[in-house]
Formats: sequence, structure tokens, C-alpha cells
Amino acid sequence: MAFRTLDTIEARGKRVLLRADLNVPVHNGAITDTTRIERVVPTIRELAQKGAKVIVLSHFARPKGKVVPDMSLEPVSAALSKLLAQPVTFVHDCVGPQVTEAVQSMQDGDVLLLENTRFHAGEEANDAAFAKALAENGDLYVDDAFSAAHRAHASTEGVAKILPSFAGRLMEAELGALTAALETPERPVGAIIGGSKISTKLDLIGNVLEKVDVLFIGGAMANTFLAAQGCNVGKSLQEADMHDTALQIAKHAKEKGCDIVLPVDAVVAREFKENAETWVYPIDQIPDDVMILDVGPKTVALMEQRLGQLKTLVWNGPLGAFEIAPFDRGTNEVAQAAGKLTKEGKLRTVAGGGDTVSALKHAGVSQDMSYISTAGGAFLEWLEGKILPGIEVLRTAGQQLGLG
Repeated sequence: MAFRTLDTIEARGKRVLLRADLNVPVHNGAITDTTRIERVVPTIRELAQKGAKVIVLSHFARPKGKVVPDMSLEPVSAALSKLLAQPVTFVHDCVGPQVTEAVQSMQDGDVLLLENTRFHAGEEANDAAFAKALAENGDLYVDDAFSAAHRAHASTEGVAKILPSFAGRLMEAELGALTAALETPERPVGAIIGGSKISTKLDLIGNVLEKVDVLFIGGAMANTFLAAQGCNVGKSLQEADMHDTALQIAKHAKEKGCDIVLPVDAVVAREFKENAETWVYPIDQIPDDVMILDVGPKTVALMEQRLGQLKTLVWNGPLGAFEIAPFDRGTNEVAQAAGKLTKEGKLRTVAGGGDTVSALKHAGVSQDMSYISTAGGAFLEWLEGKILPGIEVLRTAGQQLGLG
């Protein structure tokens, strides 16, 4: 990889600015999901054990450059301290004399959490003066926030241009997983792309088509493809204005040797509600008065059979309206098949995107996949083939050192 990792860092006695993503969900002042905190703990612990003075930076929510007390990172410091099993000092700003004083009082191995970087307008503006003010409190910079890497902000890009920069363990794992899935995959490689709208995933589909051998399309997106090919989809959600685009995508896939797999049957209902009355129809026999809400059993069997032929799978988006039973069945069964193949060492699976993470957790296979990205927008932009500023600045620094 063309960037430095913690393997090469000489951290003892150094002030290490660590950019994490601690933007965790909070309800009534309580953190409801500590996953993002848990994932950065190995990097913080390793740096502390190497004798660094670890100064953690993160954004939280969208205060738009103003101090919003409800968007303070202070509640995170207690959770981080508990997970690290060591004290974490919190400072009510991320630049200025209060921070300087706190940093100067640190001992080797100490951990400091600074206040929400987005309380300053210079963060999202990637203001050079604000980046310099952040950098003044560090000797080295470690980025462990892949989920924020698609933003060219002061704490994700600006500081990395000032201080010697390294990728943290979470960043390293994320980039390693994504590179292995799409850049240097073991073939055959497939992708499952689901969701409601083609229009929101055009760049993603276009980039993935260039890299995979099989593309499974599910969710309401599949309805648009089917309708474009002349199938009646009844009252199903679809994008009538995207039919030509769907046909162009199918044509391009054929030219590239990528096999697009669409549903061959569907679970339908007259209303979208929990435990609604359902029927299964072949895809070319959908009645006019129903909605397609999940893939049918023959489609599940087809996908399982095709998954068995793959070595690598990238997954973004559910196959049906998984939030409500029984329309979660198709996604659950395909996810469980992919998880089983992964556990058997027959398939590498990399998945990401908010709905995807929820769907795989719902299916009970979160621990079975090779890698699940919680990076959201950054994961999607990577799949779309876009340049991520936070990654590019690390890569540029690495290339200058002859790492790639």
C-alpha cells in the first residue's frame, strides 16, 4: 500500500494527532451504538503502548461551525475510557491555549479527546489557518477515519499536508479489504447492488461493471430494469424515466462481459405492512394490482448457486423491503448463504452502506463476512471510483517516500 502504517511509526514521546470518527448515535444523552468507538480502540491502544501522547480529533453531527452543546463529544470520552480501560481526558475545544496546556501536561501513553472539530467553521472549509492550529499540537498525524475520508476538511486533509502522516489500523484494514475486493480481487468476482433508485447509484453501477464478472441487482432498482425490458411490475416502485438508462447499463455490461442477474420471481403484496398477505409470482406474471417487495425463492436459489461459483463478493443494498417481515426473507437467506461460504473459506465478502450493515446484522451474519464497512458515504464513493481526499493525501505522502 502506498502509505505509511503504524508498523513504521516511531511514536515514543511524540504528540500524535489521531483523526477518528466518533460520530456515534446518541439518544437522550446516551450512546446507543459504540461500534465506531470500538473500531478505533486498537489504534489508540497501540499508539499509547508505544509511548505516544495520543490526542484524538473527531467531528460530531452538523453544528455548522458553531458551538452546539448537544453536539459535544464529551459523552464519548467516558465510553472511550471504558473501552480502553484507561483514563481519557476531555478538553472543551480542539485548538487554542486550553488545548496547548492539556497537551503539555500529558505523559507518554496518555490519551486526550478534543472537542468537536466542526464547532469551528474552519474545519469544513479546510481553512489553512485552522489546519495549522490543529497541527501545532502534534508531531505526527494518524488518520483512522476512513468514513470521513471523502471530505476535504482541515482535520482529514489539511493537517495531513503539514505533519508526517500515517494510516491507523482501521484505515489500513478498510483500504486493504476494499483493494482486495475491487482492485486486486480473486476471481470470479461478483457484486450485489440493491436499493430503491438507479438514479442514485449510476456512478456506482458504472464503476462496478468495469470490475466484476457478475452483477446481481435487487431491490426496487431491479423493478426498473425489469420494466425497461417489458415486464409488468404492477404497482411496484420503479423509475419510469430511467428505462433507457437501464437498457444502456445492460448493453454496456454485455459488452464488458459482465453478467447481470435480475430476479426471476418475486414476493408481492397489495399493501406494504408487517405480515401482509403475500404471493409469489414468476417475474413475467406479476398482476397489475400488487407491489414487488422481495425476491422470490427461485431467485434466492439462483443467487445462492451463482454465489457458490464466486471467489469475491462486494455487497451494497438489500434485495427487498427488509425492514418489515416477511419481506426480509430474501435478503436474509442470501446473506446467510454468503456468510456460510465465507466461513468455509470459499468466498471473500466485503459489504457496506447503512442499509446493508443493518440488513446483514438483521440476518445474523455480521460476524461471518470478511469485512463490513461502517464508512457510509466514503464506502459508496470508493465503489463509485471517486478520489477520496483523505486517502489521496496519505497516498501522496507515501509516494514521496517511495512506498508506491
